[in-house]
Amino acid sequence: MAAVLFGSALLIGAGAAGGTWLAADHYRPLLDQANKEAATCVAARDNLSGLAAEQGKAIGDLALAANERQAGAEKAVGEARAGADVDYAAAIRLQQEQSGGDQCAAATSIIDKELGL
Repeated sequence: MAAVLFGSALLIGAGAAGGTWLAADHYRPLLDQANKEAATCVAARDNLSGLAAEQGKAIGDLALAANERQAGAEKAVGEARAGADVDYAAAIRLQQEQSGGDQCAAATSIIDKELGL
């Protein structure tokens, strides 16, 4: 009886070892291919992550530049408005002054007066 049990255990062990060997022989190429694809995916993900970080930095830089341009434009508009106020006041004075005689000569004399000529 012991010999039968020992023989059965030996056959079961041989079957398990053979099955393991056949499974490894069958699945090893598939596992190797899956590992290569996983490594490729990880590399692509890391590359895309780096590109996204660069793009985010570039968008931030563009936003800062846009804010600087906006501030510069607002300053230029303010300066232009201040300069235009002076010119507008001078134009109003020119219109309000009473002048007689030839209109061309009057206009020339008023403009010369404004320019300090």
